[in-house]
Amino acid sequence: MATDPMIEIKGVGKQFAQKKGTANVVLKDVDLTIRRGEFVGLVGQSGCGKTTLLRMIAGLAPYDEGTLTVAGRAVTGVPPRIGFVFQAAALLPWKTVRQNVLLGLNETRHSLTKEEKEAKVQHQLEMTGLANYGDYLPRQLSGGMQQRCGLARALVSDPDVLLMDEPFGAVDALTRIRLQEELSAIVERTSATVVFVTHDVEEAVYLSDRVAVMTTGPGQIKEVVDVDLPRPRDRSPEVIAPIADRVLSLVLGGGRRQEAVQAS
Repeated sequence: MATDPMIEIKGVGKQFAQKKGTANVVLKDVDLTIRRGEFVGLVGQSGCGKTTLLRMIAGLAPYDEGTLTVAGRAVTGVPPRIGFVFQAAALLPWKTVRQNVLLGLNETRHSLTKEEKEAKVQHQLEMTGLANYGDYLPRQLSGGMQQRCGLARALVSDPDVLLMDEPFGAVDALTRIRLQEELSAIVERTSATVVFVTHDVEEAVYLSDRVAVMTTGPGQIKEVVDVDLPRPRDRSPEVIAPIADRVLSLVLGGGRRQEAVQAS
């Protein structure tokens, strides 16, 4: 893994205006550096600003203070070569699986031939176990298969950065385990830098190289925990539990959200 930074977050803050001149300070003085090719899990109590931070990295929400760069460039809009996987697969219901994955080539599709685009889509369908489902509509797929399609769409353009917002939160427990294992194997075959938001501490430990724990009141990075486990990962409790227990204790001690403060 390269050690040069891909994502640098320094002193970043975010607040939302409320009534009577007050503001809800969601994030304050957030500092986090994510190395190129690294998989970082982002965990914390509900309301700590995990998704807000992910959206700011993606250029989908502005930040109010500090600096945020991706590949050395300040984030002022959606960065190039970035993929995003949402909690809901967000597939277009009238398009087939193959057509939905093709949408992920928006940035590069005009520079590719028809054959090149078809090859890229087919490769991702094979990577995500959907090779036999390319002509299916989303409603014909299970929830887990829909998430695989969303992942294939995010990966088809070979992104430098993959941002994932609780992508397995809506599937059943067994499907979630399978998707975790598949994601781990897929990411090992790419060079993408991954930021993965989850409420599941064991999921974060199983997937990540490091786990960043956020506090509330307002949201900050409390501690970054190294996951010094070999890959492919052994998910047995005696392997995962010691690190997961450490992360969980940090999450549970994550503080409370502050009351709304007077906007400056």
